[in-house]
Amino acid sequence: MTGFRVRSKTWLEVNGKPFLGDGRLRLLMAVQRNGSINAAAKDLGISYRKAWAQLQALEEISPMPLLERRTGGRGGGETRLTAQAVELIERFEILRHQVNQQADRLYKECFSEEGSDFDA
Repeated sequence: MTGFRVRSKTWLEVNGKPFLGDGRLRLLMAVQRNGSINAAAKDLGISYRKAWAQLQALEEISPMPLLERRTGGRGGGETRLTAQAVELIERFEILRHQVNQQADRLYKECFSEEGSDFDA
């Protein structure tokens, strides 16, 4: 039988509190790509208020600085990720990829049996 697929969701916690998962990862990447929270929110189709609240919650429990802000003037403000945040994203994406590869491997081990209804 086909149609079965294994799925997994990976996130990081800090002191038992959710820290970084898919949504916050997309938000951080949008901030880096767009150079501002407002532009990142528009890019993701969410409100500025929601984006700001997510970033504030992220920063409150973060063991490292994540954002570098420059307040607006004539050209407006700017928000960029710190070098630590960029490295965090890179490592987190590697982790997620490896977790998914392991999940696929384990799925095949557990569900692949010739003639089985669960044949992977």
